[in-house]
Amino acid sequence: GWPSEARSGEGAADPTAPSPDLASLGHPLPASGEREQKIPLSYTPETEEAALIHALDTAEPIAATAIEREDFEGAMAALASLRVPIDAFFDKVTVNDSDPDKRAARLSLLARMRDAVHKVADFSKIDG
Repeated sequence: GWPSEARSGEGAADPTAPSPDLASLGHPLPASGEREQKIPLSYTPETEEAALIHALDTAEPIAATAIEREDFEGAMAALASLRVPIDAFFDKVTVNDSDPDKRAARLSLLARMRDAVHKVADFSKIDG
């Protein structure tokens, strides 16, 4: 998940910081651009999985609009709102599920999260 200091409330989470959970999955995430469409789920998602999907559905357009306005702080704030659902997802959901449909959908969801963070991180470097 996020760094322990962010979980304890001693500082704001950096949504661009690499998550050790992503690195330890053992399966590669789809490359950026390979996941152009959301994978339709063939199963009922777990509560935390559905919450992360909803949070991304909410945060992505807010972040995109903020980037268009060059409001990188606003874009980061939109992504920071994902911290709690991301933590819950990693705490409760098995990404590498034995069901290949669940595993593919969950890896795609993580790729979607990664892509959202990279869009904001890339644009925030331009600020000059």
